[in-house]
Amino acid sequence: MTIRFDNRVAIVTGAGNGLGRAHALLLASRGARVVVNDPGGAVDGRPIGNGGGGHAAADKVVDEIKAAGGQAVANYDSVAEAKSAANIVRTAVDAFGTVDIVVNNAGVLRDKTFHNMTTEDFDFVVKVHFLGTAYVTHAAWPILRAKAYGRVVVTSSNSGIYGTFGQANYGGAKLAVVGFMNALRLEGQKYNILINALAPVAATRMTESLMTPEILERLRPEYVSPMVAWLCSEQCQRTGEIWSAGAGSFARIEYREAEGVRIAGRAPTPEDVAANIDRIADVSASRVFRTSGEEVAAVVGA
Repeated sequence: MTIRFDNRVAIVTGAGNGLGRAHALLLASRGARVVVNDPGGAVDGRPIGNGGGGHAAADKVVDEIKAAGGQAVANYDSVAEAKSAANIVRTAVDAFGTVDIVVNNAGVLRDKTFHNMTTEDFDFVVKVHFLGTAYVTHAAWPILRAKAYGRVVVTSSNSGIYGTFGQANYGGAKLAVVGFMNALRLEGQKYNILINALAPVAATRMTESLMTPEILERLRPEYVSPMVAWLCSEQCQRTGEIWSAGAGSFARIEYREAEGVRIAGRAPTPEDVAANIDRIADVSASRVFRTSGEEVAAVVGA
């Protein structure tokens, strides 16, 4: 099997550096025409220097793709506003006529403990990671539905799945995109639109100050991108799942629910919960549900 993207158009947000750049380069090397989106800001989303930062990051990646014989155009819009996010999709349509693949990668960090975090910093991180994912996908969705084909990747994080100190804004947004994916999995299947979540572990501008040089070398972004490429391919028929990738290691992440305890024949009390809490929490016999309806049916005993 050879994974190719000839005649496919891909949008990669936040593609000026790190993971996004690696994703864009790999997709382009396999034949995709790529919209390289990046507004050129700092890691926290603020402008670099004297209001600038500008176009350099996206332009450099476009130049790399073209120098290697690929096709790409730059876009400098922010994902954090609905109108500018829609313009990213418009760029794809204007340049290449359509869109087939959306890789939602754009991200920022404004880390602080929740006690010290401003609501402005909380809101902005959520806007970029969660709402930005929704805005770009929403703009592309009618095109994907009309052509009955699409591959969408949302970027989650172990910070949301497992937790990281000082990242209530980031972790909350990163788990929110999983809930977003769970709904779109059901809505998209009829139209051959498949959507999956990536939980990457990589050396990027957002992690370089947190790890040693030795660890960072093992976590090169290009070691994550093969998973993205497969999720974006026609060969991929999986949808609605979370995938870990980093340092050449790949794995599926799954939520499970304990078998639990049923209090039957009467109204349960708090004391019933207290008396049975160890059995309620025991996941040695657990179940996997693919829809909320399946979980509800198990709860009510249907």
